[in-house]
Amino acid sequence: MLDAPTDAELLAAHRAGDRTAFAELAGRHSDRMWGTAVQTLRDPHEAADAVQEALLSAHRHAAGFRGEASVRTWLHRILVNHCLDRLRHARVRPTAPWPEQDLPAHGADHASELATRLAVRDGLAALPDEQRLAIVLVDVQGYPVAEAAEILDVPVGTVKSRCARGRARLAVLLGHLREEG
Repeated sequence: MLDAPTDAELLAAHRAGDRTAFAELAGRHSDRMWGTAVQTLRDPHEAADAVQEALLSAHRHAAGFRGEASVRTWLHRILVNHCLDRLRHARVRPTAPWPEQDLPAHGADHASELATRLAVRDGLAALPDEQRLAIVLVDVQGYPVAEAAEILDVPVGTVKSRCARGRARLAVLLGHLREEG
C-alpha cells in the first residue's frame, strides 16, 4: 500500500506540472482555512472569498515557496494576509452584516447553545483584529503557538501576549455566561 504524498511532495508535484496535485493539497487544508477565515471575518461570504483568493494566490505563486515553513503554515499565512486585507477594506467601506443563518432548534438546550455561540462570536468580533486572529488560530483552530507565530509572521511572545490580552477581554465580555451556567 502506498503512503499518501506529503504536502511538500504535492506542492513540488504541482510546481513540476502535475495538474491534480494542488487540488489535493487544497482539499487537505480548505476546511481549516475556512474555519480560520470565518472566525476572523465573521461573514461566511467574505470567508469563502478570502479562502478562494488565498488558494488562487498560492496556486499562482507556488514557485515562490521557499520551504522555510511547512506548506500548511505557508497557506495559512497567505490566508491571514487576505483576511487582513478584507478587514482593512471593510473599515474603509463598511457594509451591513449579513443576517444570521443559524436558527434555533426546538428546546431550551438548543436555544441556550445558540445564545452561547452568538455571544462568543460577538465577543470575538469585539476584539482587535490582531488579538482575534491569534485566538482563532490558537484557541479555535488548535494551532501550536509557534506555528501561529509563523502564520502571523510575528514572534512567539507576541502571539502569547495577544492571546492573553484577548482572553482577558473575552473573560470580561463573556463573564455573564459563567454566571448563567
